[in-house]
Amino acid sequence: MNQVYDLHCHSTASDGSLTPRQLVLKAAQQRVNVLALTDHDVTDGLDEAGQAAAEAGIGFVPGIEVSVTWQRLTVHIVGLNIDVNHPPLQAGLAKLLEFRNWRGAEIARRLAKSGIPGALEGAAAFAGGKILSRTHFAHFLVDQGHAGDMGEVFKRFLVNKKPGYVPGQWASLEEAVNWIRQPGGIAVIAHPARYSMTATRLRKLIGEFKELGGEGFEVVSGTHSRDEVQYMSRLASRFGLLSSCGSDYHGPKNPYLELGRLMPFPEACVPVWESERWPLRPAKG
Repeated sequence: MNQVYDLHCHSTASDGSLTPRQLVLKAAQQRVNVLALTDHDVTDGLDEAGQAAAEAGIGFVPGIEVSVTWQRLTVHIVGLNIDVNHPPLQAGLAKLLEFRNWRGAEIARRLAKSGIPGALEGAAAFAGGKILSRTHFAHFLVDQGHAGDMGEVFKRFLVNKKPGYVPGQWASLEEAVNWIRQPGGIAVIAHPARYSMTATRLRKLIGEFKELGGEGFEVVSGTHSRDEVQYMSRLASRFGLLSSCGSDYHGPKNPYLELGRLMPFPEACVPVWESERWPLRPAKG
């Protein structure tokens, strides 16, 4: 029987709606065999998730999704089998948290200037951990009736040239890859089809990522179409990158994304877990 891998998902430690334990139990119900928790810029949920995975008898990969600024665009780099205690990683995440806190206050200030007070406190009420994201502001704005759904919030309030937009100042691509790779982890470009960039620019990103030691490419994502999966497979092959997969699950409020519900890899793909460097030690049930 084929193993089911889901190597990209989120808990309440960042902007997901399930606790790390609830997330793992949900994955077990979905018959996921190997799960990576990859919260945004924080590792706080990994201990709880790892313990729950051991109890549930599924393999667990400690992970993270690092926010990166590359050529004035925000891209995300997933780290698989990270060393949570790696000092440069934690020092870097502390700086990203500091920026997130500043950005949250600035988003709230700009929204207040546009006639929407109380956004900082309102967004914080939706946060389950220390990470305050745009998703939490979006929940607040929907809850207060300023938009009908999350998509409308982002279009009207939280993207470039809108009232609550604040540009990101994240890690560099080199920093993110080094934080993951130096202690033995595997760096992966997350959901590449989601970035608003030309094919030429995407190839440039991949080339720089590969030169820095990046090894993986998220060919299959919960947000990728079938055609996008095929295209990303060709890019992974062209650049000699390992193929990864992940639902990018954030919780049941997004019914179009589900843990473990992923398209298969195209035949040309070399899965990340077939690499000689894949160090996963499956949890024992």
